[in-house]
Amino acid sequence: MKSCNKHGMAMIEIDGLQGGGQLLRTALALSLYTGESFLMTDIRGRRSRPGLMRQHLTAIEAARQVGDAQVQGAEAGSGTLRFEPRVLRGGNFHWPIGTAGSTTLVLQTILPVLWKADLPSTIRLEGGTHNPQAPCADFLIESFSPLMQRRGLQAEIRLERHGFYPAGGGELNVTVQPSKQLQPLTLRQRGELKRVSATALISAIPGLVAERELASVQRYLRLNADQLHHRQARPVSGPGNALMVKVESEQVCEIFTAFGEKRVSAERVAELVCNEARAYLAADVAVGAHLADQLLLPLALAGGGEFSTLAPTEHARTNAALIEKFLPVEIDFREEKADHWLAIVSD
Repeated sequence: MKSCNKHGMAMIEIDGLQGGGQLLRTALALSLYTGESFLMTDIRGRRSRPGLMRQHLTAIEAARQVGDAQVQGAEAGSGTLRFEPRVLRGGNFHWPIGTAGSTTLVLQTILPVLWKADLPSTIRLEGGTHNPQAPCADFLIESFSPLMQRRGLQAEIRLERHGFYPAGGGELNVTVQPSKQLQPLTLRQRGELKRVSATALISAIPGLVAERELASVQRYLRLNADQLHHRQARPVSGPGNALMVKVESEQVCEIFTAFGEKRVSAERVAELVCNEARAYLAADVAVGAHLADQLLLPLALAGGGEFSTLAPTEHARTNAALIEKFLPVEIDFREEKADHWLAIVSD
C-alpha cells in the first residue's frame, strides 16, 4: 500500500507489527537502494518495550547520512517513522552506538547500498560486536562477506575490538568499494565438507568456562584437539562469552554461535550451538537459517538467485514480503523434502 508525502510523492506504507528491528533495517536499506520513501507505523509494536531503541536510532541516522534523507519520528520510543531518501552517497562515516547495541545490525542496514554509491566508503562502528539476537562479527567476516565477494562485491570488514553485552566497547572498521554489477548467486549444494572447528571466545571471565564449553563440543561433534580453539578477547572491555562452531565446505562457510549467560551452564551453551550445527549438517543444505535471512536482500538487489536451506523462519518470510514491496521480484520458499527447502528469488 502507498500513501503520499507532503510533496504528493508516493510513499510505501509498512505495518511494523509484522516484525521487529530487522523489518526496519530492511526497509531502510531498500529505501536507500530504490529511492522510494516509506512510512512505518507500530514499530516493534508487539515487543515488551515497543518503539525505537538506541541501536535502531543509530541505524536510522546511518541511513539518513548515506541517503541525505529527510526523517521524521527518529526518537527513542517512537512507533512511527517517515523516511525520504534523496541522494545516495559514499564517503567516510563514524557511527558510535554508545551502548552494547549491535554494530553488525547497523552495518547490515547500509552495506548493501554502499555498493551502489558513487564513491568508496570507510566506516567506523562502535558498540557491540558479539550480541545475542544479532549476527556476530565473525559471521559477517567469514560467512557472509566471502559469498558477496564471489558476486563481485568488495567489502573488507575488520574486527578491531570485541564488544559484549552489556559493556559494549567493540569496534568494526569497514572499507567498501562500489560495484555497478550485482551478480546473482546460485547455491544449491554446499559441496564437500572441508573442516569443522569450534572457538570459545571469552572476555573477563574464568578460562575454565571456555575449557568446559570446548570439552562438551568435542563430545557432541567428535572433534580432535586441533579443531578446538580457546580465544581471549583483547583488549578486555567487559565480561562476555561466545561459543562458535564453524562448518567449512567447498561452496560456503557457516558459523553457528551461542552466548554464555548467567545461570546457564557451559555445557548447555555447547549443547545449543552443537544442536544447531548438527541440524544443518544432517539436512545437507547449503545455507543455515541465519545466513538465509542475510542472503535474501542481496539476491533481490541482483534480480535473482537461489539457495537450499532449512525451513524458512517467520523472520525470513516477513523479510521476503517487505522486499517484494520495494523491488520487482518474487521470493518463493519451496519444500523439496523434510528439512530441505529451496529459496528462489526471481524477477
